[in-house]
Amino acid sequence: MGYIDGFGNACSRIVAPAGMTTISTEFEIFDGGLPDPVPGDAMQHDIKDLPDEVLVYLLGSRYCDTDHLADCAWKQFSATPLGWPRVKAILDFTHNHITFDYKKADPSRTAFGGYNDRVGVCRDFAHLAITLCRCMNIPARYCTGYLGDIGVPKDPNPMGFSAWFEVYLGGHWHTVDARHNEPRIGRILMATGRDATDVALTTAFGPAKLTRFEVVAEEMPAADPM
Repeated sequence: MGYIDGFGNACSRIVAPAGMTTISTEFEIFDGGLPDPVPGDAMQHDIKDLPDEVLVYLLGSRYCDTDHLADCAWKQFSATPLGWPRVKAILDFTHNHITFDYKKADPSRTAFGGYNDRVGVCRDFAHLAITLCRCMNIPARYCTGYLGDIGVPKDPNPMGFSAWFEVYLGGHWHTVDARHNEPRIGRILMATGRDATDVALTTAFGPAKLTRFEVVAEEMPAADPM
């Protein structure tokens, strides 16, 4: 059974029987081959000029605890120019503040926890940067999807779903990534929300044990010219 959630994401519901259940999918996506655009001249809106549906992305949420980081954000970024330069300052700060480590993943870690622990995975980079943006009155929303090693050296670590985020500047949502902090090729968006709670891969209402998890995102060879 499928439905559209409150953030516009396509979701599915299943009733899984007792025993082993396998959920899988395979597909091909066409991408233009260009890196994420950099909105260098994108302006920051006054809050009074933001669309109603964007305001929720200024509020604190489960993993984006703005109340704990507001003072820090204003001390760190209040002198930066509005708009893209301020977002870039937040990206640079977050990228340098957190060390990526698969072994230190913690599903209960909030943005404030990531700020204090200074270690985590891609979702921790996203949560911290989103929270700092919201503290500075820049709407930001969490993104989950696929990000293969296209146009960059291959990552030796096992692949998982990737987390990044989007900021609302100049009347549009723009893709940004605090973990990699550089434009990437072949980013495939699955869902957006306030934080990881809204875009979880699965949400189980009852006991469930994950026994195997595998994600593969690879560049397909170019088709032979006709």
